[in-house]
Amino acid sequence: MYLRRKIDEYLIKWKNDVRRKPLIIKGARQIGKTESILHFGNSEYSSVICINFALEMKYKTILCDGYDVGSVIKNISLIDPSKKFIPGDTLILFDELQEFPDIATTLKSFKQDGRFDVICSGSLLGINYKKIHSNSVGYKTDYEMFSMDFEEFLWAKGYGEEHIADLLGHLRNLIPFSETEMNVFRNLFLDYCVLGGMPEVVKMYLETGTFEDTLEVQRQILFDYEEDIRKYAEGLDQAKIVAVFRSVPSQLAKENKKFQYSQVKAGARAREYEGCIEWLKDAGGVAACYCLNFPELPLKGNCNNSKFKLYYPDTGLLIASLDAEAQEDLRANKNLGVYNGALYENFVAEALLKQKLGLFYYSKENSTLEEEFFIRAENALVPVEVKSNKGRSKSLINLIERETYKDISFGIKLGNYNVGHANNIYTYPYFCSFLLGRVFRSE
Repeated sequence: MYLRRKIDEYLIKWKNDVRRKPLIIKGARQIGKTESILHFGNSEYSSVICINFALEMKYKTILCDGYDVGSVIKNISLIDPSKKFIPGDTLILFDELQEFPDIATTLKSFKQDGRFDVICSGSLLGINYKKIHSNSVGYKTDYEMFSMDFEEFLWAKGYGEEHIADLLGHLRNLIPFSETEMNVFRNLFLDYCVLGGMPEVVKMYLETGTFEDTLEVQRQILFDYEEDIRKYAEGLDQAKIVAVFRSVPSQLAKENKKFQYSQVKAGARAREYEGCIEWLKDAGGVAACYCLNFPELPLKGNCNNSKFKLYYPDTGLLIASLDAEAQEDLRANKNLGVYNGALYENFVAEALLKQKLGLFYYSKENSTLEEEFFIRAENALVPVEVKSNKGRSKSLINLIERETYKDISFGIKLGNYNVGHANNIYTYPYFCSFLLGRVFRSE
């Protein structure tokens, strides 16, 4: 079973670009990179050459005669003469790039040669990307891939473009959803939150129609993440990286969700863990949301790098990391309000991340004004509030109404609401989070 992914359309556009460069697809492990590339390759090329440097160690000798295309192709053919290199109709996939980053040095030669299309793929867990970039700067295109978002989940459930267009139309035209629409999409959203977007988990759910055994798959993925930390985190305290990774759920469970080093270990200092957090971010294991110095544009350069929140880029994995009692409540009762609304907040962070909208928040030192997220919409700054209850939105109202915040004229409130608009606040149900970029950035 192949699940349609957003990268599918991107790969077709890449192939149709006469100026295309070798492509490097980055992303965390088990999000479906290799499967998507092979699906594309087998549909679009007569010959697909797939070399997995983690499973086929023998191919690590293919650069022994140089980095030029001729030498590389010759050595691949010597190892396996059945591989066919058809000029103009061959895709070469160098998979598990982190195991052999030197192969990136050949990308300049492949671009200049032009006979074969090349895609490199690998888990960010372990990729020495600075080295790879320096070896191929100017001769590659980067694409960052994530686990399935809610739109891709809807595709997997049989919902098509007309359903997505209808959802978007409700938001743009401020048309409330019917009771049936609310019930159907709310239930789909809750299923997605529990499952997350890891393709293996979603496939198991689709095949069985239940959550049976999906938790075990999610926990195995978390275990594999930690194994990769121990395998690839060179020059850093691997135990500290694992400790930071495991602390994210408890950090989000706090009323004040700002990341605190003391929650990882009593007496811990920033200098002891900063490198660990950077490694996890680069690896795709966590996503950081930085506190703005002041709620105004521009966003980049206007944040405090020492004040941040951490989220899991896949809410399903966050839920899988919780204790047994919380697991039972979530899977049986779909009660995502536990953990002080952290699960809803993580889902919204995940949705913004996958739309590449950036993750920023604001909190005054005296805690009199706090807002979970901000996005840029054309020339406006838009605060985004995540509500797990029907409480009053004091901070959001202050940001909109006070002249101090000149870049803010309206805001968004996400919760168990229908579509609505009043007092310059747009209310949307959680399940529409994946559409915010298209609504407010003309996408």
